[in-house]
Amino acid sequence: MSLGQAIAPHLPYLRRYGRAISGSQQSGDALVARLLQTLVAHPDAIDTGSDLRIQLYRMVHDNFGLMADQGAAAGETVAAEIAVADARLRRIPSLARQALLLTAVEGFGAEEAGRIIGRDAAAVDALIAEAMDEIDRQTRARILIIEDEPIIAMDIEMIVRELGHDVVAVATTHTEAVAEAQKHLPGLVLADIQLADNSSGIEAVQEILGSMSVPVIFITAFPERLLTGDRPEPAFLLTKPYQPATLRAAISQVLFFDESTVPA
Repeated sequence: MSLGQAIAPHLPYLRRYGRAISGSQQSGDALVARLLQTLVAHPDAIDTGSDLRIQLYRMVHDNFGLMADQGAAAGETVAAEIAVADARLRRIPSLARQALLLTAVEGFGAEEAGRIIGRDAAAVDALIAEAMDEIDRQTRARILIIEDEPIIAMDIEMIVRELGHDVVAVATTHTEAVAEAQKHLPGLVLADIQLADNSSGIEAVQEILGSMSVPVIFITAFPERLLTGDRPEPAFLLTKPYQPATLRAAISQVLFFDESTVPA
């Protein structure tokens, strides 16, 4: 198998991670593009005898650090899209956020995450605790849930409320989702793809975004449908079945970058 063939299955998830740590689709995809450029020029940068997935995430991690250093040297933020997060970024190191995302969203263990960010497992655990404590203090929001399965909707609502957020409504159809969004003007939307009346959660979100600006997290059993690279993709995407820690991390990360979120 060629290196390109080996890397291809990981690209959608590398893009997801890049977007999550940088705060936007454009910046996250740029991180992965830089990784690919490096591998084209220096294919020996990958050790074929070691864990490929860890090496790829490590390269995205390194690229993010390099981009941050270059922005700081130029007196700029890492990217225009994360300007609203500057004050928060000064209070929580990006390394702590990356440790949280690698373990809670990307599924790495503490030891594996440590190999990616250059820390031991104990340090990764400490970074995760630091990230969660600080982010929880900084972010609160009013959340709309779009989910047609009652048990999953109840589980999401419980997690959201335990985090200290308000759930303004739970919608099960496209029409209901749009109506609830217009009524409550939420600060975050959590959306499934397939809804109760066979309508599309994607189309519901698109209609909602046509009349307001609100961050969205898609939660789906079929992430590959949204990680094709053929059209604009969500910056934040979770795979069912999810762990509560995964949802918690994603919500915190989204709100960390959103200008409408206010400190608790």
